[in-house]
Amino acid sequence: IQPEPISYVTFQEQRCVLSWFQGWNDPQKERFLQDLVGKALPGKVCTLLDSLSTLQVKDKLPNIFECQLRLWTQWFESWGEEERNHFLHMLEEKDPMFVAHFYRSVAGTAGRD
Repeated sequence: IQPEPISYVTFQEQRCVLSWFQGWNDPQKERFLQDLVGKALPGKVCTLLDSLSTLQVKDKLPNIFECQLRLWTQWFESWGEEERNHFLHMLEEKDPMFVAHFYRSVAGTAGRD
């Protein structure tokens, strides 16, 4: 069975996130990784993003990176499983080490609640 083709809009969203990803520094990529692991294992891992947002001081404006993460979350939640897999595949083409680290992180949570 052929996988569903992803929509043009989703494809553009994914390209946008990948373009941001390439501009992020290592700590930002690490935070994105934690967020990605949290999305891969909902309810199993308290994501760094969640714990940070509860501590966030509301009087300062969010920086560009935080805005990008918010948009990424909105988009990710609207994607189907096939589209999410497609995104991971595209990310792997850009940064295989990052995606390998992601899979290790997900595997490392197995059996932990």
